[in-house]
Amino acid sequence: MPIERRRVYYSGRVQGVGFRFTAERLAQRFRVAGFVRNLDDGRVELLAEGEAAEVAAFLDAVRREMDPYILDIQEERESPGDRPPRGFSILP
Repeated sequence: MPIERRRVYYSGRVQGVGFRFTAERLAQRFRVAGFVRNLDDGRVELLAEGEAAEVAAFLDAVRREMDPYILDIQEERESPGDRPPRGFSILP
């Protein structure tokens, strides 16, 4: 399967509600790597890389779990990196 990288920005009441910890927990269920972090403008940024189906399923799980807090989702597809991320982590 092709490797895919997606960068997603979530806005709404997404900080201070366990969004990053939920994303990190959910990532353990899928074969994805990347990170999640709070941005200064109040949004949350999430980067996920892996097989296309795994990335899609992971992002769908995040959306379903955190839907009450999300007002908008902006998603960008990127070329997979030369050095793919290892594991999934919360960045400061």
